[in-house]
This record gives sequence, C-alpha cells and structure tokens, in this order.
Amino acid sequence: MPSSFDVGNLAKPRNSVYDSLAPFGPRVPVAVHARDPISREGVLSVFKDDSRIELCDEVSPGGVVLHVDHTFGRTALTQLRRAVGEDRAQAVLVVEMLQDEDLYEIASHGISAVVWRHEATPSRLTQAVLAAARGDGDLPADLLGRLIRQMGTKSPNAAVGNSSYPAQRLTPREVDVMRLVAEGFGTVDIAAKLCYSERTIKDIIHKLTTRLNLRNRAHAVAYALREGYI
Repeated sequence: MPSSFDVGNLAKPRNSVYDSLAPFGPRVPVAVHARDPISREGVLSVFKDDSRIELCDEVSPGGVVLHVDHTFGRTALTQLRRAVGEDRAQAVLVVEMLQDEDLYEIASHGISAVVWRHEATPSRLTQAVLAAARGDGDLPADLLGRLIRQMGTKSPNAAVGNSSYPAQRLTPREVDVMRLVAEGFGTVDIAAKLCYSERTIKDIIHKLTTRLNLRNRAHAVAYALREGYI
C-alpha cells in the first residue's frame, strides 16, 4: 500500500546521510499514534520493511513515539509529554501547522523532531525517527527560526523554563557545538567538523542541557541565541 504521506517529487532532506545508513545495533522501537487510521497505516507502511526499525504497539523506554495529527492540541501534548517524561522515549511530531504559542511547548517538553505533513515522504520520516533515536533532534529550518524569534522575546530565566536557574556562561566548546546544531548538523557531522568523537559531542550537549535545565537541542539553541552566544 503506498504511503498516504508520499506527496511526490519533493527535494531530499539536506542531511541525506540518514538515507544511506546501515542498520546500527539494536533496532529502534517505534510506536505510531495518529488521530485517523489512514494516517497511521500510511506511516506503518513506511517502516514495516526497514531493518533498522521495530514497530511496537506501546511506547518503549529509549524508543521513539511518532504522533501524527493535523494540529498540535492538548491531547497530542499530553501523550508526547507522558512518553518523554514517564516512558523516557524520544518524540517525533508530524503536523500540518503549528501556532506560535505551540513552539515553546515543543522545545520545553522534549519533543525531539518535527516533520511537516506536506514534507513527510518515507525518507523524511525515517530521517526524523533515526535522528530522534540518536538524540540529534530534527526541526524544519523555518520552525527553528520561528522558535528563535519567540524565545528572543522571553527573559533569560524564562528561556530555561525555570526562574530559579540564572543565566550561566557557555564555554567556547559549547558555543562551537551549539552554532553547528543551529545550522542543522547532526552529531556525526558536528564531530567531524570539530575533530571530536561522537561521544564527546553527545557529552557536551548532555552536560549543557543538564546544567541549564534545558529539555533538548532546540531548547539549547534558543537559549544560546537569546544569550547572544550565536
């Protein structure tokens, strides 16, 4: 059955390395949630023959939950927040549109990747899921720009989502990493550009987000921009 998301001749994602990845270690457990059965079946058909992905009915710790909807409502937020917080999963959201007031919710509640429905080709969905599983995150460039502008209107304490956390300085190495994250590069590319190991890059981002009480990479980028580091 052809995917209901394959809208034809779209340009390939800029970071096409995900399309050529060989299976990496254990398969990534992926649970698919959708408001309508046609959307869900379309996504399942994309992943059913992919040796890197294991489709599951329930969210698995360390796995990925992919939620498909037209808009980002309370139901989607509640489900994804539970998956990230209680189930320790990564969250991918596929939507047609987002309101500006949704952007901070996405960054602050740990949603790792967002895909526009009109761009949700099989390769794009796979890219987002694998990026989330690796901890890289994946946001459309236009969405990241909107998030940055919105976060720029908040105070530094609001940017980290907790007024008890004062603004703290980023190290030069953290700034270099955040600059490349903001440009859309994943862990592998950042490690290559900065001549570090992938584990080092992940450690830098983990320590930064933990120290500043940030939810994910998008939240960290918004903070770095708000504070004038990049």
